[in-house]
Amino acid sequence: MEGIAAEAMPADSDNNIALQQYRNMTPKRTPILAFALITSLFLMWGLANNMTDTLLAAFKKIMSMTDYQTAFVQYSFYGAYFCLAIPAAILIKKFTYKTGVLIGLGLFIAGALLFYPASQTMVYGHFLTALFILAGGLSILETTANPYIIAMGPEETGTQRLNLAQSFNPIGSIIGVLLSKVFILSNLNQADATQRAAMQVEDLQAIQAEELGAVMGPYVGVAFFLLALWLAIAFTKMPKASDEDHLIDFRAAFGRLIRRPHYVWAVAAQFFYVGAQIGVWSFTIRYVMQELGLNEEQASSYYLAALILFLASRFVCTFLMRYIEPRRLLMGLAVLAIAFTAVVIFGSGAIAVYALVAISACMSLMFPTIYGLGLRGLGQDTKIGGSGLIMAILGGAVLTGVQGKVSDATGDIHYAFFVPLLCFAIVAYYGLVARRLRTAAV
Repeated sequence: MEGIAAEAMPADSDNNIALQQYRNMTPKRTPILAFALITSLFLMWGLANNMTDTLLAAFKKIMSMTDYQTAFVQYSFYGAYFCLAIPAAILIKKFTYKTGVLIGLGLFIAGALLFYPASQTMVYGHFLTALFILAGGLSILETTANPYIIAMGPEETGTQRLNLAQSFNPIGSIIGVLLSKVFILSNLNQADATQRAAMQVEDLQAIQAEELGAVMGPYVGVAFFLLALWLAIAFTKMPKASDEDHLIDFRAAFGRLIRRPHYVWAVAAQFFYVGAQIGVWSFTIRYVMQELGLNEEQASSYYLAALILFLASRFVCTFLMRYIEPRRLLMGLAVLAIAFTAVVIFGSGAIAVYALVAISACMSLMFPTIYGLGLRGLGQDTKIGGSGLIMAILGGAVLTGVQGKVSDATGDIHYAFFVPLLCFAIVAYYGLVARRLRTAAV
C-alpha cells in the first residue's frame, strides 16, 4: 500500500525514557546510501501492488473465470498482509530493521520467482501461492521500512524523510501498470470465453501457455532486479536502529489499544478504505472495457490515468493540509468519492468512466491520514498499533471478493460499485467523528 505518514515513536508524556533511548540510538545525520536503498523499496512495493491489480483482468481472460474467482488474487495478496504484519513487528522488535528488510525482500524475490513454475504447471492455485509468498514479503517490508526511514536521522526531520520516501510509492505503481500493459495485457489472445470453450483442448492449452508465460515474465524480471537490491542492502553498512527493549507484552498492549476509541475506529476505517481502493482499481479495467468497448490493453490506459491522478492529488492534498485540518479533508474527499461512485453506478459511457478515474484523486490522502490519526497518542503501543493498521489491509481481500460476488449475482458490474460506495461512507463518518473519538475517555 501507499507510504505511511505517521511518527513511529512514543508520544505519551510517561514515555520519556523510551524517547531518550530512541534519540540516543538515531544517527545525527542521515546516511545517504542507506536512505536511498530503503527508499527504493517504497517504489518496488508500489510496483508489485498495482501490477497485481491487473491480474484480475488477465486471469479472467486466460482462464474464463467469474469476477469472484478472479478476486482470489486479492484474497491471496492482502491475506498475506494480514498474516505477516504482527510477525513483522515481533521481528524488528527482537532483531533490527535491516534484518526485517532482508527477510521481507527475500520473500518478495521468492514469490516473484515462483511465477515461473506456476506458468509451467498452468494451475491457478500455484499462482495464488506465489502471490501469497510475495505479498508476505511486502507486508514485512511495509511494517519495517516506514519506521526505519524515520529512524535514519534526527527525530525532528523524520517526517520529512518519510514524505520523501512516500513520493516514490505511486511512481512505482505507475511503472507496475506500464509493465503489465506492455508485457502482460498486450499479449493476451483476443478470443473470448465462448470462443475458448469451443476450442480443442490442445489449442486452448497452447494459447493459455503463451498467455501465462507473458504473466510470468515481468515478475521474474523484477525478481532479478530485487536480488541485486538485496545484495546491495546486505553488504551496505546500515543504521542498526533497533529497540533496547526486545519484549512485547501483547496482552497488555491489546488491552490498552481496544480502550482507545480513535484507534479502534481507525482500524475499521482503514479496513473499509483499503477495500474501496482495491475494489475500485481491481474492477477499473473490466468496467472500462464494458463501457467503451475496449480490450484489456486499451482499457489499462484509463487505470494508468487514475494512478497518475492519484499521484498528482497527493501533492495537492499535502499542500491543502496547511490550511485544512486533515480529518476535515479526509471527510470532504470521502464525500466527493461517494458522489463519483454514484455516477459510476448509475451512469454509463465516457462520463461514468471519467467519474471512475476521478475517484482516485479522492483516495490519495486516505490511507496515510487514517493511519496518522489512528496512531496519535499511542506511546509505547505505537508499533503494535501500527501493525494492527497494516492488518486492516485485509479489507482489500475481503471486500474485493464481496464486490466480485455482487457483480456475478447481478450480472451487472455497475452494481458491484455499491461496495466501495458504502466503504467511502464509513470513511467519511470516521473523518466526521475523529476528533471527538480522540478526546473520549479511555
